Amino acid sequence: MDELTAIQRVAIWALPVLFAITVHEVAHGLVAKWLGDPTAKMLGRLTLNPVKHVDPVGTLLVPGILMLLGGVVFGWAKPVPVTKENLRNPRRDMALVAAAGPAANILMAILWAVLMKIGFAIDGSISWLAQPLIYMGGAGITINVILAVLNLLPLPPLDGGRIASGLLPGRLSIKFDRLEPYGFMIILTLLLTGILGQILLPSIGVLQKLIYMAMGI
Repeated sequence: MDELTAIQRVAIWALPVLFAITVHEVAHGLVAKWLGDPTAKMLGRLTLNPVKHVDPVGTLLVPGILMLLGGVVFGWAKPVPVTKENLRNPRRDMALVAAAGPAANILMAILWAVLMKIGFAIDGSISWLAQPLIYMGGAGITINVILAVLNLLPLPPLDGGRIASGLLPGRLSIKFDRLEPYGFMIILTLLLTGILGQILLPSIGVLQKLIYMAMGI
């Protein structure tokens, strides 16, 4: 995408980023509802309307700057509220609710790959439609794979941290959860030192390659 202008880059990435972040949060709320907690539904968060999920910094500012700079794009939305006490089996169900977000991102990456495949199939005959599908498909795969892998990092408050908490024995789970107030600072430190990239990039590359191979792209 290096040959694209800044405006073209924003146009291509905007929709995939919004869908990736929004569907991720809706998946959390939907699974929570299935498991007994209607909080997200009561607050109107079980909707694909991005306005309900927008975080001014995580959904608009950070992705916008990264798009313009041409770097790796990622972002976040307002977390969907979950009332743990409403869940039928709180420890197990919180892990399932957490896993729903990354699972939704992987599914969306596959759907964007399908659109990309269609773009390649019609390229040459309907180029005006094929090129946007190819570029947006690539962006959709990338952002969803990044969000899935990042969120599976076993560190609270990320989804992977909540999954790990649900799998750990009771006492260890309680001790592990005490890391949550420091989670963001740990992630920021790992990011600034380059360690986060070293941890995540291999898995991101493998998952992207698997999706491209599965779709024959």
